[in-house]
Amino acid sequence: MPGMVVFGRRWRIASDDLVFPGAFELFVRSLWWIGTLILYTKHKGRFDCQGGAVLHNYLVVLLVLLAVIILTLCAIVYISAQGTIMNPGPRRSMPALVYLRALLYIPELIWASLGAVWVSDNSTGCESADVGAVIGAVVSSWIILLSMAVGVLIVFDPLGSQRLTALMVDHSGLRDMESSESSQLFYTARTMATRVWESRLRLLCCCLPQDDNHRAAFSSIAQLVSSFFMDTDLVPSDIAAGLALLHQEQDKMEQCRDPDEVLPHSPSSPIREDLEIELEKAAHCMQFAAAAYGWPMYIYSNPLTGLCKLSGDCCRNRQVEYDLVGGDNLGCHFTSILQSTGLQYRDFIHISFHNQIYEIPFFVALDHKREAILVAVRGTLSLKDVLTDLSAECENLSVEGVSGTCYAHKGMSQAANYIYKKLVNDGILSQAFNIAPEYKLVITGHSLGAGTASLLAVLLRSTHPTLECYSFSPPGGLMSKALADYSKQFVISVVLGKDLVPRLSIPNMEDLKRRILKMVSNCSESKYKILMHGCWYEVFGGTPGDFPTEMENRQEEELNQPLLGEESLLVQRSSTYRSLSCNDSPTHPTHLPLYLPGRIMYITEEGPTRRHCFSQVRYRAEWSSEAAFRNVLISPRMIADHMPDVVLRALHNLTRDRPFALCPSSMSNSHLNVI
Repeated sequence: MPGMVVFGRRWRIASDDLVFPGAFELFVRSLWWIGTLILYTKHKGRFDCQGGAVLHNYLVVLLVLLAVIILTLCAIVYISAQGTIMNPGPRRSMPALVYLRALLYIPELIWASLGAVWVSDNSTGCESADVGAVIGAVVSSWIILLSMAVGVLIVFDPLGSQRLTALMVDHSGLRDMESSESSQLFYTARTMATRVWESRLRLLCCCLPQDDNHRAAFSSIAQLVSSFFMDTDLVPSDIAAGLALLHQEQDKMEQCRDPDEVLPHSPSSPIREDLEIELEKAAHCMQFAAAAYGWPMYIYSNPLTGLCKLSGDCCRNRQVEYDLVGGDNLGCHFTSILQSTGLQYRDFIHISFHNQIYEIPFFVALDHKREAILVAVRGTLSLKDVLTDLSAECENLSVEGVSGTCYAHKGMSQAANYIYKKLVNDGILSQAFNIAPEYKLVITGHSLGAGTASLLAVLLRSTHPTLECYSFSPPGGLMSKALADYSKQFVISVVLGKDLVPRLSIPNMEDLKRRILKMVSNCSESKYKILMHGCWYEVFGGTPGDFPTEMENRQEEELNQPLLGEESLLVQRSSTYRSLSCNDSPTHPTHLPLYLPGRIMYITEEGPTRRHCFSQVRYRAEWSSEAAFRNVLISPRMIADHMPDVVLRALHNLTRDRPFALCPSSMSNSHLNVI
């Protein structure tokens, strides 16, 4: 539901969000009240120390004040637990209770100050236990007051001013406004939202240089994020509840689906043979893609021995070797790459860990085992890389021999052009092919590196027609359909399980937002019950919840209205709300569609999704289609399945441990399409 309106502005907290914080404070206050009562009862009639009368009065008033606060908190918790996300009617008295609770902070502040004065001036001769109890009460008061201040800062919404709402909502409603006035107000609101998000990004990235590239990135990211959140009126807890419901709904659909129908193929089948060969190549290339992360990933993957193996070589002077490979400020990175790949230093043509926005590290090496000149591009490892990831608007990409519109993710397209210029203009590839002219070119990378490697392969394809690219966990919103079809000739994308990143694109996120809105709009359970069951389900598993729905009692057209029935400019113009009553995505997407690169090799775990910590994980591999990744799958594994060490372990499991499962059918992926 929309944020609660108190003190003349809207906040990032709803009236049903006070159950857990209110219950926690109620627990603390109750213990505090019991302790104070024990102290008062123990010394009743015996306050004979200096300042004893002051202590007596302090404890009496504190007991009364705590009792009033406890009663207020009980009312807040009870009222906040009523109704549903869609039905806030039973919570209409919540703002008045919030005003009362805020008012009680004033006497509490005064009494905490008086307690501090008594402890410092009038406690001489009193028992140390009594003085300690009062000190504890005073300290607790100040901690709670400071916690309240921090909480206010957290739930404060810079865009929550009611000034625009007062302009937008008239006696006759928004529909009587002139269209020009409506458009102007919408433009003003969107501009304010963009400025707020840009300020947040500048504050988050205050340590980065504020050059033209960074300013342009901040502006484009702020516009993207602000436009994504502009047409919804949900608070963060609503999104969490929607994700919990959606995860359980997806699991129920997965449990109810029919067993996979796998077409029989003989062991000598070309499809199976092709998959086995590509798996072997992918497992080999993934070692280089993981090595490109340098020493942080090496120590993360080898927590017990990594530091010891690197410490002996990190501080050695390898100036001569660095000159050979053209590196810059390598430190421990070079040693970790040597350890991860098993190559010799003389096998490296170029290593660069130079890192700026749109400029990411990479290395070029001679892979004698596969007779390849291998270019490995690093994935996201810094704040600058995150900015490159988030620069997700489309950029035209000129590619010879491709029919159709060519465009790609801006940040990764810029990064691919940067590496392309280094490889070609600086003569790095020429140097490599002079050493090994018979070798073929192989490009690889993980995550951000995967997307950049795929686009780099597209740029180099015309001059190196035999090149191959292995893209591990690439972003879903990477390239246009024409480029994706073109890249199937030389790019293999490897996706593990429920990895979020290959399903991450602006259309997919819009679809996820629409589904979350639909889930929270239809569920007739209280939010705190949804969150409690969701946390239990994520941690301990069990049966997905079967939450009742309000759909049967509501008219379909009511889904087009904001959750509180309030009319606002943002919601009236919102395509998200207008699409709630249908099962399909909006028919007029606002963003150009982007796709995964190349052919997609999909790796999944066999057996139950939840297993014992020490049980052996087994995997299966199959050729998949882009259509299987058009929905975000909610799972505790959605981040873990993206980690490069997990991907590498899965590939090793498939290629080294036998038998392994290969599913040769590329067309039996309908089970991957979820609600």
